[in-house]
Amino acid sequence: MSAASVIIYASLVAVEIAVVVLWAVTTRKHHWPIRPSTGDVAIGGATSFLDTLGIGNYAQITALFKLRGHPPDELIPGTLNVGNAVGVVFSAALFITAVQVEPALLLAMVISAATGAWIGAGIVNRMRRRLIQVFMGVALLIAAGFFTMTNLRVIPPSSSAMGLAGWRFALAVATNFVLGALMCVGIGNYAPSMALLALLGMHPIAAYPIMIASDGVLIPVASMGFLRSGRFAPAVAVGLTLGGIVGTIAAFPLVKMLGNHLTTMRWVVTGVISYAAIAMLRSARAPQPDAPSPGMLE
Repeated sequence: MSAASVIIYASLVAVEIAVVVLWAVTTRKHHWPIRPSTGDVAIGGATSFLDTLGIGNYAQITALFKLRGHPPDELIPGTLNVGNAVGVVFSAALFITAVQVEPALLLAMVISAATGAWIGAGIVNRMRRRLIQVFMGVALLIAAGFFTMTNLRVIPPSSSAMGLAGWRFALAVATNFVLGALMCVGIGNYAPSMALLALLGMHPIAAYPIMIASDGVLIPVASMGFLRSGRFAPAVAVGLTLGGIVGTIAAFPLVKMLGNHLTTMRWVVTGVISYAAIAMLRSARAPQPDAPSPGMLE
């Protein structure tokens, strides 16, 4: 195992321990509810299953939250990050082992994404409801656009490279910093990562370990900011966590069997999140009610 891989694994373990401890301490301190509904667990399981197969789950979860009208819009970014903070480590461990990407690139991408998430979480925690609704609506439209480009094969063919050098390396690392920050407002990074790496000449499968390893560090890092502020729905996040672990483990054996059968599913997801994007942007135009108490709405 390379030194870069050791550093990544150590980072995954460290941030995971930190977020679990912080979650437990803050839950006990604020007496947050921890009993999720069956629907929360089902959403976590189904979306994480699809996420592991390459259909990003942030847009899906946001769409489902919006369709059912819960949790409140301003709590969605925090709930997304806190609810995926634990399950993502399982994906990261599996993909880093299964797909070999250039270690230096992988390490640099993880560090840049985590840094972007730390900065992004602080910004999102200070956003008002209307601004979050606008960002989330735009995020959903962007995700729908990437799914559409994937289905229509607009994203250019990529080569077999599993690493980058020179300006391509620098561009990939810098872009991953931005994607890490955008994760805090609900823009999943799988589709943008795959598009970026394809444009730079890498094999499509390279997006898996880079995206998952980045998530394995950046999501727990971002979630710590939301845990401290309490700006998320605790019981919903627990449901996403429980379902997410099961969904990820169930889907992993199918990754190498991916084929055109996912195209139909991506079109369905595209339709759902497009509808949710319009609903979110319409909500941003409506009169805004008083903001709920952070972390207390279930």
